[in-house]
Amino acid sequence: MPVETALMTSDEAEAFAVEWVDAWNARQLERVLTHFHDDVELTSPTALAVVGVPTVHGKGALRDYWTQALASRPSPVFTLDRVVWDAGRRELAIVYTSVINGNRRRGSEHLRFDAAGLVIAAEVFHGITT
Repeated sequence: MPVETALMTSDEAEAFAVEWVDAWNARQLERVLTHFHDDVELTSPTALAVVGVPTVHGKGALRDYWTQALASRPSPVFTLDRVVWDAGRRELAIVYTSVINGNRRRGSEHLRFDAAGLVIAAEVFHGITT
């Protein structure tokens, strides 16, 4: 469900992040994708490793990338660490810890929203695996 970002509060940003983590932990890709614009651009080091390009363009390509990524990572578990919301820029940083295939690392998703509350750009950062 899109969120009206012009009015998003810190509590609503936190709720969005909780929903994001819950959807990923449930492996409900379509639930995650409901928050993304059809023309979204996502940049990620994992995209480079999985599909050979660092930036994925469009919701269909994002769906394909995430489907491939999940096939090689059968049991991702995300724990929300913190949320940073910049209302003026419509940017949300979701800082989390992931455990994927037994490997633990910190990461963050930086999401930029359009006026309708859909993610139009995303950039992913990962720490080292421990």
